[in-house]
Amino acid sequence: MPTNIITREGHDTLKAELDHLWRVYRPEITQKVAWAASLGDRSENADYQYNKKLLREIDRRVRYLRKRLEDVKVVDYAAEQEGKVFFGAWVEIENDDGEQKTFRVVGYDEIYGRNDYISIDAPMARALLKKQEGDEVTVQTPTGEALWYVNRIWYGAKA
Repeated sequence: MPTNIITREGHDTLKAELDHLWRVYRPEITQKVAWAASLGDRSENADYQYNKKLLREIDRRVRYLRKRLEDVKVVDYAAEQEGKVFFGAWVEIENDDGEQKTFRVVGYDEIYGRNDYISIDAPMARALLKKQEGDEVTVQTPTGEALWYVNRIWYGAKA
């Protein structure tokens, strides 16, 4: 079960998606379904079948978002977090081979479609929690242990 925390930006994004689906996209698709249904035989009407399926997918996502927005707790930045890795932090790390990674530690619902966000539940994020710049971090990976160094930590916009 994923952790039920989310950043303010993540919450606003989910809320905007819900509003768009419910107020714009769903009425548009409902109108198409009504139009396609008015054409007669629904069993062979591809427009009707496709848009009905789309409507079910929209409704499923709307139910999920409503439930999720009730369940998650927004975690805002606090000055005490400065200098250490906590929820919402941007982190730049590097390994001995010079490979660098930069990402933000966020909630489970925020990582989709982003390659610069990792879930607070990910092994890397768990290993980084409470670390400071210059600290070494050992992360358990499927191929064994990996050693990383924390180069930089910041909060706010991606730098």
